[in-house]
Amino acid sequence: MVLYLGLACLLLALSLTVVAVVTKPRATAAGSLALIETSYSAAVVTKTDVAASPSWLRSIALRLSPAGVAQHLQHRLDLAGNPPTWTPDRVLAAKGLGLLLGGALGALLGVRSVGFLITGLVLGAVFGFFLPDLLLLNAGQKRQTHIRRALPDALDMLTVCVEAGLGFDAALAQVARNTNGPLAQECARVLQEMQIGKSRNEALRALTYRTTVAELRAFVSALAQAGELGVPIASVLREQAREMRLRRRQRAEEQAQKVPVKILFPLIACLFPAMFVIIIGPGAISIAKVLLNL
Repeated sequence: MVLYLGLACLLLALSLTVVAVVTKPRATAAGSLALIETSYSAAVVTKTDVAASPSWLRSIALRLSPAGVAQHLQHRLDLAGNPPTWTPDRVLAAKGLGLLLGGALGALLGVRSVGFLITGLVLGAVFGFFLPDLLLLNAGQKRQTHIRRALPDALDMLTVCVEAGLGFDAALAQVARNTNGPLAQECARVLQEMQIGKSRNEALRALTYRTTVAELRAFVSALAQAGELGVPIASVLREQAREMRLRRRQRAEEQAQKVPVKILFPLIACLFPAMFVIIIGPGAISIAKVLLNL
């Protein structure tokens, strides 16, 4: 009896194990990559999110936008670093809301006459419709500027780690761990994609799609060519780091050369009138007194 009971328990355990193995979803590289893309490019939609961005606002923006606007907005969000709670649907809803509010505000300001009413309505609607695009473009440009500024230091660290004996993946992990900012986040994402199953070139090519920095694109191209031709990565990194430092110095000199031109207009508008009053003022008063006496 005890033997039969033990055999029954063993069969039950085996059947439960088989059912668990069969029904368990298998984790594939494609599914993991899709999970990474989802975690980076889409926020969790809750009931409050749906209430905050109704579908009729998105439909208004979609009707007034060209085809493929969702993919274009997603690319712009990738350039901006996928800010929290920013999704293409919410951007479209913001565009529709800006269209209505801008048109209402413009019409309110031009209520004095029919011509001003129509002009204010059109200008306010256009400004409100494109305001989310401008904010998204500004966020993307700021992020690309941070990446451009942090790139030379990151390449120096990457070169030191590789020359010290670490592999490229381990050196990239050190850069992602010991630096802050958008470039560190992009390095961490490249590492995640490589660990999931993407090749190094594919992960780096995806990085160039998420940035507009020309120096970073040149660096990725140099790494891809080095891998194809069999050139040591350490020498490529050393040359790229030297070139990045040179470009940073040239960019600083360029900004310094622009300073006199930028100062010229505030100088003319603010300082010169006061100087004219101080210098010419006494002479003008004396001339006025002489002319009045005459």
